[in-house]
Amino acid sequence: MKIVVIGGSGLIGAKLVSRLRRNGHEVVAASPNLGVNTITGEGLAEALAGAQVVVDVANSPSFEDRAVLEFFETSGRNLLAAEMAAGVGHHVALSVVGTDRLPESGYFRAKLAQENLIKAAKIPYTILRSTQFFEFTGAIAQSATDGHTIRLSPALMQPVVSDDVADALAEVALGAPTNETLELAAPEQIRLDELVRQFLHANKDPRQVVTDANAQYFGTVLNDQSLTPGDDPRIAPVCFADWLNRSFPQGQGSRA
Repeated sequence: MKIVVIGGSGLIGAKLVSRLRRNGHEVVAASPNLGVNTITGEGLAEALAGAQVVVDVANSPSFEDRAVLEFFETSGRNLLAAEMAAGVGHHVALSVVGTDRLPESGYFRAKLAQENLIKAAKIPYTILRSTQFFEFTGAIAQSATDGHTIRLSPALMQPVVSDDVADALAEVALGAPTNETLELAAPEQIRLDELVRQFLHANKDPRQVVTDANAQYFGTVLNDQSLTPGDDPRIAPVCFADWLNRSFPQGQGSRA
């Protein structure tokens, strides 16, 4: 089966491409640096020719409100039109848990716009909403840093490791379209401020986390339902503590 992975050179895309190729599929890793651009359309028709499945894991290069919305709307329209022309039978997209619950965030509004384009198209689809990645914890800390202090919400999260996201996407891509939105999360919930505290400790980072219920998370205030999945999500196997121990054995990490 020919499968095209849009965003195939990124964190999730590269892992997904590797998994699908190991399973014997013809996989095209598509991204601007590989000659396929969903914004300009460059190389898109050629990449999709003969494809049965397209998996879109591309992300916007800018998180600024207007830029991120323009990216997901333009990329989504161009990609879906090219899939219709190529006769693609299954569109798979990676989205974010909480997309429909955080309208104050420009990024989440943009992801919801992407989802709505997919649902309005005539291509069978499956949307997989994932919780935040463990690997993004350092970026969360950096975004909330002021001097030696990191101000964060105590809202619950249920983040997941990127390897488990790639595994779930591979399973979805090889299955039949559901025309539904699925959710993926790790086994355990953890509060955002505590997540970053544990990360800093493992990474030997001296910054201090201050708990603030009004602290914004990429432009929006959180509650315990904002970034946690709804009923009956797919549960990935790896816990945050296991990932920390594997990533920073005996606390021998470098400064984030």
